[in-house]
Amino acid sequence: MTRLRIVLLITCTLLAATRAAAENLYAVLGAYRPEMEALHEALEVDAAHGWTVTEIKGIEFWRGTVGGKDVVVFSTGVSTVNAAYRLQLALERFPITHVLFGGVAGGTDPSLDVGDIVIPAQWAYHDEAAYLNEDPDNPGEYLVPDYLRPKIENYGMIFPDSVHATRGDGQGGREMPFFPADPELLDVARRVLPTLPPMEKNGRIVSLSVGGNGVAGTVFLDNAKYREWIFRIWQARCLDMESTALAHVAWSNQTPILVVRGLSDLAGGQHGKNPIDDNELGVSQIAARVVRAIIEAH
Repeated sequence: MTRLRIVLLITCTLLAATRAAAENLYAVLGAYRPEMEALHEALEVDAAHGWTVTEIKGIEFWRGTVGGKDVVVFSTGVSTVNAAYRLQLALERFPITHVLFGGVAGGTDPSLDVGDIVIPAQWAYHDEAAYLNEDPDNPGEYLVPDYLRPKIENYGMIFPDSVHATRGDGQGGREMPFFPADPELLDVARRVLPTLPPMEKNGRIVSLSVGGNGVAGTVFLDNAKYREWIFRIWQARCLDMESTALAHVAWSNQTPILVVRGLSDLAGGQHGKNPIDDNELGVSQIAARVVRAIIEAH
């Protein structure tokens, strides 16, 4: 290959990479005030740094750049319904190519502690369920309706079930026990995390890990026994109130997603009162720094 051809090949490769970066639009989400404060701080979201804001149906969408990447930042609100609605709205109003979430969660994996960062590979709903009566003739048994074929161990009267979803790919609806995070973004996270400087919370260096399962539902969990059940059934590393709905919407829209969660509490596994109020901002700041590093490295 001649020198001219090599130069042309390198030039074309660089132009293609530049064009691809320019065509990407990263949606960066948080749910509520501490998470949004942390994201705005980490991404330098304000008018002084060239960001502009658009309001749609009462939701502020901030548009700017991070490391030369085009980014739109907005709040999902708390809970699965808010999260699903707002992400779908954003996907229909903006040419979003990738979705990233940075925020806090309750830790359900007993090997983890407050401040640790988890980036699950897939997400399930823990509260898609039937609440059933006990069988008066058989104590400890429940009256299961004919439609329900339990595949998951119940928690008392709560009988979980998976959901069915569609994505417009010609395959129709299908049962989805889990909704996946994007493999490419997971690989970027695996590459980036070891390069980050040590980060501390409560006097300890927090762990940063990629993989495993997460769960979400319309429940703020602060109960040790339910937490143990969550970990036993799903091997869930964390639990929150938005992520599975976001992964569900992203999957249905065939849009890559990655969720970064820092543990603000242990979902009932702690001694005494839940410490989320003392940790939510500081842990959100750690998660936000991880989100920024992933965007810059993608």
